[in-house]
Amino acid sequence: MPRNPSRLSSPSSFSFGPGPISTALKVLIGVNVVMFVATTFIQGLQLQLGLVPMWVLHEWRIWQLVTYMFIHAGLFHIVFNMLALWMFGTELERIWGSRFFLKFYFITGIGAGVLTIAISLLPFAAAHQLYVSDIVGASGAIYGVLLAYALYFPDRKIYYMMLFPIPARMFVLIMGAVAFFTSLSESGGVANATHLSGLLVAYVYLTMLRKGPRIKLNPWAEVKYRYVKWQLATARKKFDVYSGGKDSGPGRWDGRVH
Repeated sequence: MPRNPSRLSSPSSFSFGPGPISTALKVLIGVNVVMFVATTFIQGLQLQLGLVPMWVLHEWRIWQLVTYMFIHAGLFHIVFNMLALWMFGTELERIWGSRFFLKFYFITGIGAGVLTIAISLLPFAAAHQLYVSDIVGASGAIYGVLLAYALYFPDRKIYYMMLFPIPARMFVLIMGAVAFFTSLSESGGVANATHLSGLLVAYVYLTMLRKGPRIKLNPWAEVKYRYVKWQLATARKKFDVYSGGKDSGPGRWDGRVH
């Protein structure tokens, strides 16, 4: 029996995540999985492809600025990174297109690596540890994707620690604060310095360096938007305005701003 198309788009239907894996994400996730299998069975490959600031500066292993993004330290590491890439990257690729999404991903990931090397030269104990460490993972680029998601969808609800729904912009602020303070400690600074670098590179690129239309952050505009939204909500309650009724139907305004 043919299925009823109206039932397929029913508002009561439930789906997990942003939808099917998009084109660029298939490539990125596929390469990460292949490299994870390769480093699992080929001894010493992870050390050669991971980012070691000392080796990049003294032995000119420039390729590590790219290859470290596709190396992961364990199963949970790659699973959570790829899950985050799918959850937050799918909609961005739909908006930007695959070409720009890949460009942004590599700019953020490589930029995070360069900034991590710069941080490793600072005269602190945590920086010295970073200088001689083997840094692996796509987290620098993924933190950049997360920042972009928060700029484009600031009010989207994200369940922090799987329990507390908070707006995407607050989620990024929390993750950035955690990355910043843990990067100051000698024990936790290795990975988190790269996380924080990914956030900074993505922010600078999207708001300042990107060619064409850029995201402009205007706090005063946000305040005015919230005030107008409150006024509209008050008016709806005062005059008992409800969506629906005889004016509802195809081509009619449904009361929502898209």
